[in-house]
Amino acid sequence: MKKYTCSLCGYVYNPAKGDADSQIAPGTEFASLPDSWVCPICGAAKEDFEPS
Repeated sequence: MKKYTCSLCGYVYNPAKGDADSQIAPGTEFASLPDSWVCPICGAAKEDFEPS
């Protein structure tokens, strides 16, 4: 599973861990995140993430 990094703050979305604060289950690929999902650190949109 590919990780994605926020280009604004450096937060790394790790699909293996998900995002518990946003009720995103472990194993959820970045492409499967809802369009409304934002960076849990700085609030950046999905468009501000790059593969890492």
